[in-house]
Amino acid sequence: MPTVSGPYAPGTPCWIDLMVPDQQAAIDFYRDLFGWQGEVGAPETGGYAVCSLKGQPVAGIMAAMNPDGTKPDPMPPAVWTTYLATADLAATEKKIASAGGQAMVPGMDVMTLGRMAVMSDPTGAVFGLWQAKDFPGAGIVNEPGAFIWSELNTSDTDAASAFCADALDITTTAMEGADGYLSLNAGGRMVGGMQALSAIDDLPPGTPSHWLTYFAVDDTDSTVDALVKAGGNVMKAPFDMMAGRMAVVQDPQGGVFAVINAKGPESD
Repeated sequence: MPTVSGPYAPGTPCWIDLMVPDQQAAIDFYRDLFGWQGEVGAPETGGYAVCSLKGQPVAGIMAAMNPDGTKPDPMPPAVWTTYLATADLAATEKKIASAGGQAMVPGMDVMTLGRMAVMSDPTGAVFGLWQAKDFPGAGIVNEPGAFIWSELNTSDTDAASAFCADALDITTTAMEGADGYLSLNAGGRMVGGMQALSAIDDLPPGTPSHWLTYFAVDDTDSTVDALVKAGGNVMKAPFDMMAGRMAVVQDPQGGVFAVINAKGPESD
């Protein structure tokens, strides 16, 4: 179901956010592209913007800044981060360390909303953790304008699979009909995918292991056209594949994501 009211099962992607040099420009861009509503947040939250769709939270957008509130120099690239649900962040951090992962941002409280951390797996892919308290995560998923899929593109699928199983309550299985593609499973259901970087056509040289966020759209081609007119870039032009018609794109500040007009189980 597109609307989520209860807690996410551990290991399930439950939230996404974007870190960018120009927060307001990103808020405006995604408002026009996906119909989101959002504004720069209060100072006590570092200005973090919680964007909504149909009155439900769908994504966060924040300005890149140092812990002391100053602007980084050099400015880091714009990036979307996938957050995985955990019932016990401290315990998950320990399992991640034991399995060869690293803490980029150690666990911290986010007011009464929950606890968060940013980690990396042994192949270098960066992801977040979210232990919900007052805020469970995205309130709408799997419908146009909301995220629908999270994909781990990795330099070593065996190492990444072992890490997911040992540290994140995620198992992997080969996906029928998709040679070399693995499903990520948590809480008894498929919650994402994994593939080798070497299996991806036209990937820029030197691309590191990473999580890719997919957004559902009604029309992939028209969404890409609108993105280009708004100053975005196309990394992989719209094409048909087993799950639907998709494209990989960049927003005007360089944040990479995918859009897909999905068919089959992913759009249920």
